[in-house]
Amino acid sequence: DSVEKLIKNFPHFTIYQDNYLSTGIPIGELPTKQNSNAKFQISFKERLTDAVLPFSSYLYLTYTQKSFWNIYINSSPFSETNYNPALCIGKIIKNKKNILSAIAILIEHESNGRDSIYSRNWNRLRFNYVTLMNHSTTMTFSAWLPFSYKVDNPDLIKYVGYGEVALNWKTKNKRLFFDIIARKGASWSWKGSVQSQFSYRFAKNINVYLVLQCFTGYAESLINYTVYTNMIRIGLIMKPTKFI
Repeated sequence: DSVEKLIKNFPHFTIYQDNYLSTGIPIGELPTKQNSNAKFQISFKERLTDAVLPFSSYLYLTYTQKSFWNIYINSSPFSETNYNPALCIGKIIKNKKNILSAIAILIEHESNGRDSIYSRNWNRLRFNYVTLMNHSTTMTFSAWLPFSYKVDNPDLIKYVGYGEVALNWKTKNKRLFFDIIARKGASWSWKGSVQSQFSYRFAKNINVYLVLQCFTGYAESLINYTVYTNMIRIGLIMKPTKFI
């Protein structure tokens, strides 16, 4: 009953994944206007109804958009934008020790909205499990079944794999956060990716952080999913509430 009350008292429209704006340079090579850029992500979710579905679950619509912006060259064009809408059924679980976990099933589409040889898209049925390991650490385990992707990017799964693991750690005063997300591509090689970031909260009562983010691996963007990327970026980030 307390979990249900908590959900219904929470706003319908909230942050889903990290929302950020950052800029950065490649690691291990001389920065230029061509290889340096800005990256931003907008992500939100909407609880579609207050009605409790079977198994005490709720229905959500989620949307995440990630863009790469060449702000250092003339006219500052966007090199790539990836769109990721999803329909989600989620459930929160609280055990006898009042430790929260959440499970969710999502039907997702992700594409770059382009056509001809530049088109990249895939669909997946995704399963998420989020759990508090302790008061400072949260683990997220995701697995997906991809479908309808082999026309534009037939070897995509070799680079993004069939799942990912994420760890989120924060200090007791919730001023410093560390996040890492790791994927292993579905191949015998070391294809995959690791994204790590440190976030520092400016003030206790605002949800804005200074973030330092590193990405190493493949498929940071759909258009260049076969290209190895090694970038470091700095910017501002707003973080979500994990369980609602």
